[in-house]
Amino acid sequence: QVHVVESGGGEVQPGGSLTLSCAASGSTLRYYATAWFRQAPGKEPEGVSCISMADGSTYYAESVEGRFTISRDNAKDMVYLQMNSLKPEDTAVYYCAVGNGLVVTPTHVGLNDLKQWGQGTQVTVSS
Repeated sequence: QVHVVESGGGEVQPGGSLTLSCAASGSTLRYYATAWFRQAPGKEPEGVSCISMADGSTYYAESVEGRFTISRDNAKDMVYLQMNSLKPEDTAVYYCAVGNGLVVTPTHVGLNDLKQWGQGTQVTVSS
């Protein structure tokens, strides 16, 4: 059974950058579609970005398009979320998750047949 662990969260000022990392144990990430979700206090979880296991296609929520970049390094078996131009509204716990496919609509990015979530990493954007 695959397990995923996130790292790289922290506190930054508005306009700053952070890179989140997702690592797997028990299996390898390249066997799965991978997504980043976030949940802010008092809000529902939101799909942020996802990447295909088949061809590396990437998708983003409208709220982060142009500022966040998801990528995978198959040699290191890692998935990353580069976050630039961070805003206070990006403050949330960010989760890496893996599944057997992607679900992408004009208003939603996520996973099909979700297999595992990580424990989350806190991102705080504050001046």
